[in-house]
Amino acid sequence: MQAIDRIHELLESNPVVAFVRGNVAQPMCSGSEALLQALEQCDVFFLAVDVQADPELRAFLPRVSNRTSFPQLFVEGEFIGGADVAVELHTQGDLAPLCNDAINRLRKSA
Repeated sequence: MQAIDRIHELLESNPVVAFVRGNVAQPMCSGSEALLQALEQCDVFFLAVDVQADPELRAFLPRVSNRTSFPQLFVEGEFIGGADVAVELHTQGDLAPLCNDAINRLRKSA
């Protein structure tokens, strides 16, 4: 399966996806750490994908998001932004509802 197909599959089957450098236990950059912390503080289910572990996926993801830097947050397959956007949404109290709404819609359609 090609990287672009794997990306679309991840986005279609998971309501909240964070493409990060490293993983939840060991983020490899401050942006990834900030994004993961914001999601964890919201207490929502999300999939964290380590782009460093998959160079092909990392190379193709900018074709989907039109953004070359990482981390990248997607909700319901839509690119939301990087760590700055996620942290701002969390600070404003909008990140948890955004993610929970996506998760609930997926559950209802299943």
